[in-house]
Amino acid sequence: MNITTFAKRLCLLVPLLTAPAAWAADVAQMVPAPPQLAAKAYVLMEANSGQVLVESNSDERLPPASLTKLMSAYIATLEIRRGQIKETDMVNVSENAWRTGGSRMFIKVGSQVSVSDLLHGIIIQSGNDATVALAEHIAGSEDAFADMMNAQAQKLGMVNSHFMNPTGLPDPEHYSSAHDIGLLARAIIHEDPAHYAIYSQKEFFWNGIKQPNRNLLLWRDKTVDGLKTGHTDAAGYCMAASAVRDGMRLIAVVFGTTSDQARAAETQKLLTYGFRFYETQTFYKSGTELAKASVWKGTSSEVKAGLAEDLTMTLPRGQLKNLQASMTLNPQLTAPIEKGQVIGKVEVKNGDKVVETKDLVAIEAVDEGGIFRRIWDSIRLFFYGLFN
Repeated sequence: MNITTFAKRLCLLVPLLTAPAAWAADVAQMVPAPPQLAAKAYVLMEANSGQVLVESNSDERLPPASLTKLMSAYIATLEIRRGQIKETDMVNVSENAWRTGGSRMFIKVGSQVSVSDLLHGIIIQSGNDATVALAEHIAGSEDAFADMMNAQAQKLGMVNSHFMNPTGLPDPEHYSSAHDIGLLARAIIHEDPAHYAIYSQKEFFWNGIKQPNRNLLLWRDKTVDGLKTGHTDAAGYCMAASAVRDGMRLIAVVFGTTSDQARAAETQKLLTYGFRFYETQTFYKSGTELAKASVWKGTSSEVKAGLAEDLTMTLPRGQLKNLQASMTLNPQLTAPIEKGQVIGKVEVKNGDKVVETKDLVAIEAVDEGGIFRRIWDSIRLFFYGLFN
């Protein structure tokens, strides 16, 4: 498939997968400005790509309160998946964990609580005592666990975050940002769907005490399935929430509202705006063959080319039909070619503006050819260079 064919194929595909052109064009003209929230900072993110749709002060470093526990829970589930701990492990509750102030699961000093119960107590009840107990079980101390949190934040690209404790209790050097919390939420959602299901539970009953999830949107919007709230005097009322409608998942993060009702209402405004005025479409899946590229000096004269990542776009409604794509392949590919090796790119434009670029990679390996093949292709390349 040559470049022109690929471009035509994509452009023909788009109108078939979006709304009728006349209706879509009208909607595109009607997209209003995003809502201005009564919050210190916020972000609305498309969960699949991480594309930011709406933001205000989203990179400002602010106290995250109990949104910190998203990282604590994330690390705990990582340790479970790595086999370092098990959900059935019993955790000794230290006096340090028991004495931790703020919201509580009400575990007792000297008792043993399972990792699974503590994880539920962290996510649903926002228990500071449960968080410290699990952090000590994983790392030995809160300080050591904070080091793990900061290392993981760096891996996730959370450049405006620094953690001093696993709970979010106030500390001048403990901060994060709306955008960073959005990145963390993406990781939680995509990497471990089984544990992410805990975030949608409305209540948790433990040791004779039933506590509700503080995420009011779980009751108000059936499409919301997570994530967490937070509050301190310094941070105000914060929330990270995610919802799915018609196959599109959005993440909304709000910092610094004035009440639990306000954080739910402001977060709902972001989600409503995003779902009403944006749409997402996946045009090609990773690993799908899009073209064949010529290969010199290999066991095969061609290699299949595809995308390293899904080609997914989120745009204001009605604009997806305007997309056009072009594909370029490296002109002289010489074996050996490794699977996953970048051999070109796909560029998507909306008019004259480039809106997305994706690597085009080899979706199969091509070994180096025999001596005669290599000699023959060397001769061909010599004359090819003379006349091109």
